[in-house]
Amino acid sequence: VQLQASGGGLVQAGGSLRLTCVDSGRTFTNYAKGWFRQAPGKEREFVAAVGWRGQSAHIADSVKGRFTISRDNAQNTVYLQMNSLKSEDTAVYFCAVATKPYISAQSLMRFVGDWGQGTQVTVSS
Repeated sequence: VQLQASGGGLVQAGGSLRLTCVDSGRTFTNYAKGWFRQAPGKEREFVAAVGWRGQSAHIADSVKGRFTISRDNAQNTVYLQMNSLKSEDTAVYFCAVATKPYISAQSLMRFVGDWGQGTQVTVSS
């Protein structure tokens, strides 16, 4: 695993969390990165992605307006700010990096090269 995710936890509906994913062992400065999630009994789904320069983002409709993705290449880190959390946001969240550099944020879904270990987010209603 070359990505380390953290920041999950238990939060009440309407609350906020910020997830962090740090490169580990190698750096992915020129790679698109993003977040996916998997709820119990469901398939893993795309949440958000950010381009390698941090200037473009692609957000799933289910979280648009509530979640924001950003990155700090100097810190080799990508963030997922989650606001107005709902019970349906409960899942294990995985960070991901593209298979090769310079892939767009919109294309990350089709070109995931590596996954972080996942961090649990639980939203209580």
